[in-house]
Amino acid sequence: MPKILLVKTSSMGDVVHNLPMVNDIRRHFPDAQIHWVVEETYQAIPAMHPGVSKIITVALRRWRKTLWKAQTWKELANFFKRLRSEHYDFILDSQGLIKSALIARLAKGRRRCGPGRGSAREFMPLFYDQAFDIPWTLHAVQRTRTLAAQVFGYAADGKADYGIHAKPANFSWLPCRDYTVLLHATSDRQKLWPEAQWVELGARLNQSALTCVLPWGNTHERARSELLAQRMQHVVVPPQLGLNDAASLLAGAKAVIGVDTGLTHLAAALNVPVVGIYCASRPEETGIHSESALNLGGINQPPTVASISAALERMMAK
Repeated sequence: MPKILLVKTSSMGDVVHNLPMVNDIRRHFPDAQIHWVVEETYQAIPAMHPGVSKIITVALRRWRKTLWKAQTWKELANFFKRLRSEHYDFILDSQGLIKSALIARLAKGRRRCGPGRGSAREFMPLFYDQAFDIPWTLHAVQRTRTLAAQVFGYAADGKADYGIHAKPANFSWLPCRDYTVLLHATSDRQKLWPEAQWVELGARLNQSALTCVLPWGNTHERARSELLAQRMQHVVVPPQLGLNDAASLLAGAKAVIGVDTGLTHLAAALNVPVVGIYCASRPEETGIHSESALNLGGINQPPTVASISAALERMMAK
């Protein structure tokens, strides 16, 4: 029974993209014991997968802001203790950054693997015992699947199966059952879709008897949700949600429409009908990757409300 450590710490979309790799490994090695190093903020995502038996959280994003605090060094020491508490047959860094390669090097194991010189986003193949070049032309999901396939000696064939599920929840703040989640917010302003178009889209959804739910993750996003809600009808601005509650909200939706952000990828992983809105990135590289999803737009080519409505109608008809 191989013991495997996966290193994919962030961001949310990247963590979601790593999930099909777990399914592939377990399909070829049913008794594999899989552990995963992930940023504390996103630990709920690998925890949703029954094939992950242990999660080791890291807080690099938080620690680098508080290196002068004794508590930070205490937490660092505890992380290294957990990281090095077991010996792995394989340590697989699928992130391809210096920080993830260092984590892979510090863990105890027989064989450390990661992306090669032509595949890594930062140069660190020397940290690995074996590095593999994966074509950049592949989608991010298929890149991680192909990397694992080369490490473990199988073919990364078949459709990508994220292997996670979430139970739709009954929220007291959401009395309606027929709703669409509109993921309008993202940290990259270039990826935002104009507010006027969200308002127009909301009106079209209302005509289909769908309430619009506008989640948010910080005070700026909350203000944008509330501003949109003032211009829309049949709309709900929820309280701030943790990842587990957000997954439950997405799982119960009739559809999810969102910009290029982590929750949009999570919705697709939960097999919810998703329309991805792309305004400043290439969907063929990192777009929503699911048979239940459609990607519209591209760099400097934002989709229209009409095209999104038509895409949603086709998906709902299926």
